[in-house]
Amino acid sequence: MILIGQYDSPFVRRVAVALNILGLAYEHRPWSTFGDADRLAGFNPLRRVPTLVLDDGEVLIDSAAILDHLDEVAGAARLIAPSGPARRKMLRICALATGLCDKMVSLVYEQVLHETVSAAWVARCAEQIGDVLAVLEPERAACATPFWFGATPGHPDIAVACALRFLAEAHPAQHRAAPRPHLAAHAAACEAMPAFSAVVQPFDPPGRRG
Repeated sequence: MILIGQYDSPFVRRVAVALNILGLAYEHRPWSTFGDADRLAGFNPLRRVPTLVLDDGEVLIDSAAILDHLDEVAGAARLIAPSGPARRKMLRICALATGLCDKMVSLVYEQVLHETVSAAWVARCAEQIGDVLAVLEPERAACATPFWFGATPGHPDIAVACALRFLAEAHPAQHRAAPRPHLAAHAAACEAMPAFSAVVQPFDPPGRRG
């Protein structure tokens, strides 16, 4: 398999961490959606990452579709409950974390790529980011297990940890805005794992990329 995209994207990193935890081998091509857009378009007309090229040449172009495929390949080792209320609860945390990433990336684009920044849009994104974190902190505090839903990490843990690293690097002011000790402990526990530490790339704003 070939994973296309840079690890400073929380979406690409989430897929890479899942691949590592599941022990699935892959080639990494750290292409930028800006500097490598033409090459990326040959696999994904949306020019978005992550993009995963399977061994038979099939291309998966959305992180949710990619992770669903990886869980199918993993079988009983999947990183999410197969069905029912447990699955819905895990998907809810994943949705909050990926929605958080969407807003953080949108805020980066607004601040870096636009000559005139919309104060209203920046304020709205900042409010949404803060509100999601305010929900996640007490929910993580209520967990009685090492990870969100058990003794080992699943998709919710990966998604939240990748979001928190991106928050700290892309929006440090918001990262420091309020104490979130349980989320901080969660991030530290995840980042200490080889599956996470093997796929780290410092955030580089798109305006500076070639």
